[in-house]
Amino acid sequence: MNIRTIVATACIVGALAIAGSALAHDSQAETVTPKFNQAIPNIPGKSLVAVEVEYAPGAASPPHTHAKSAFIYAYVISGEIESRVNDGKTRIYKAGESWSEPPNASHTISRNASKSKPAKLLAVFVVDSDDKVLTTPIK
Repeated sequence: MNIRTIVATACIVGALAIAGSALAHDSQAETVTPKFNQAIPNIPGKSLVAVEVEYAPGAASPPHTHAKSAFIYAYVISGEIESRVNDGKTRIYKAGESWSEPPNASHTISRNASKSKPAKLLAVFVVDSDDKVLTTPIK
């Protein structure tokens, strides 16, 4: 692994850890936990990053975008997640269901569909290794 990959990985993991800690104190937001970060050896300049997103009952993420290079696969581990990407249809995904987000997408709705049960998803990013910020709130 080269120094550039190590530095990029450290920055991404650090940013996710800080974001997850900050959001964990807001009962209406999600808790983000980094799970995996590795350069893709046969695709120079790309990394695979996975994060677990936990929503308390009734919790939601603010509308956001992801890194412009990010292709995302989201898989619902438990509970039900209500989601809308770009101008697509708002949909509730149940445990075992998944969706994808194209690069440069707007994620306008992302929330726990239940007011009484928690929900959890795994988000897997294929992203430029140099991208340090994976999620940016829409202002």
